[in-house]
Amino acid sequence: MKKTLLILLVLFISTMSVAKTPRWNKFDEGLNIARISGKKILIDVYTDWCTWCKTMDSKTYSDKHITEYLEKNFVIIKLNAEAKDTITYSGHKMRPSDFVQGMSITGYPATLFLKSNGEAITMLPGYIEPGRFIYVLSFIAENQYEKKKFPDYLLEKGVKP
Repeated sequence: MKKTLLILLVLFISTMSVAKTPRWNKFDEGLNIARISGKKILIDVYTDWCTWCKTMDSKTYSDKHITEYLEKNFVIIKLNAEAKDTITYSGHKMRPSDFVQGMSITGYPATLFLKSNGEAITMLPGYIEPGRFIYVLSFIAENQYEKKKFPDYLLEKGVKP
C-alpha cells in the first residue's frame, strides 16, 4: 500500500512539474488554419544547433501566460530553417531556407508575424524574455502596430522601452 501511494505521489509530482508548451503546427497546415480562422500567424524560425532557440523554447514558449496568449490569439508554426522538406508559400513550393532568406532572416531564433492571408507584418530577431514577449504579442494581436510604434505602446502600458 505504501509503495502504491509513493508511486502515485511521484507520478503526480512529475506531471505537475512538466511545463505546458504550445501545440506547434507544420508550415503548410498552419497557413491553412490561419486562412480559415482569420488569426494572425507566429512563426518560430529556428535551427537545431541554436542555443538561444532552445532557450526561447524552454523559457519563453513554455511560460504559462505566453502559451495561453498564443493559443487564444495566433496560429503558431515552428519552422526549422535548415530542414530539407518543401513548404508552400504564396503558391510557390520552396525549401524553408529559401523562405527564410526571402523574409530577410539572417540569425536565429527569429519570430516572424504574418497576417492570416500570409502577408508579412514584421520579424523580430533574437531571444525575447517572456516578460517582454507578452507585450510584443499583444501589440501584434491587437493591431496596435498599425497605429503606433512599439516604444510608444510600451509607454502607454507603463513599461520602460
